[in-house]
Amino acid sequence: MTDPDAVERDAAEAASAFSHPPVAPDVTAAYGDHPDQVVDFYAPRGRSAGAAPLVAVLHGGAWRAPYDRQHVTPFADFLARRGFAVANIEYRRGSSVPHQNADAPVAGRWPETFDDVAAALDALADLAASALPQADARRTVVTGHSAGGHLALWAAARHVLPAGSPWKLPAAPMLRGVVALAPVADFTVAQELGVCGGAAGQLLGGADRFAERLPYADPAALLPTGIATAVVQGRGDIVVPERVAESYVAAAARAGELVGLTLLDGVGHFPLIDPAADACAVVAEEVAQLAW
Repeated sequence: MTDPDAVERDAAEAASAFSHPPVAPDVTAAYGDHPDQVVDFYAPRGRSAGAAPLVAVLHGGAWRAPYDRQHVTPFADFLARRGFAVANIEYRRGSSVPHQNADAPVAGRWPETFDDVAAALDALADLAASALPQADARRTVVTGHSAGGHLALWAAARHVLPAGSPWKLPAAPMLRGVVALAPVADFTVAQELGVCGGAAGQLLGGADRFAERLPYADPAALLPTGIATAVVQGRGDIVVPERVAESYVAAAARAGELVGLTLLDGVGHFPLIDPAADACAVVAEEVAQLAW
């Protein structure tokens, strides 16, 4: 049973993270025809000259429809105020209808969620060149929180997808690196722990399709990538527990790849994207280490 104190702390951290008003982007661009196939761009604040590294943000929310990019707009603005050009990517998520007898809506869409992330990243450099000339797409870092952390890791691993995957790239994407924040980075462990009500299993289409689709979606199976990767994880996270990140880092080590893991004491799930939290500054520094 989860510690009541941890539950109380998690609720307080979530309330703080979601207390900030949404921050409107400087410009929005479409990468497809669906209303969710859009990218919000935030210009770097306080930079008078020179191009700024581009940070692509993939929001969390268990790949479920009610959770869109609006809740990470304060985080995107926080990064822009640190001097980065920021692209806040939206993508298609699950249905608003509860999954069978569960209370939560269905997590994700197969293959649309992956179609969108692949398409958005493939189009990002051209979109940024037009929408945000200050952005230097040659210095792109992808970051994502929770389910978005999974998508960030997956986006950086498309060149090692199994043959025949529609999302496979012929070579590694042109990224400076990935900063995954409390990511759902190992689907098998996440399912064992019941993370987000079994959302990873729902994303893959349920128990009947889980094993079949796992090699195409699970970051822990898509290693090594050769892309610089850092994971930031709160030790007190009860939403996506520390064990998930540690399992991914161990899988990377077995594959011969070093993944940085920053564990933050006394920190849960939401401070990583909360501009009012010290943990958010740690995240910005991790991004800076790769971007600059």
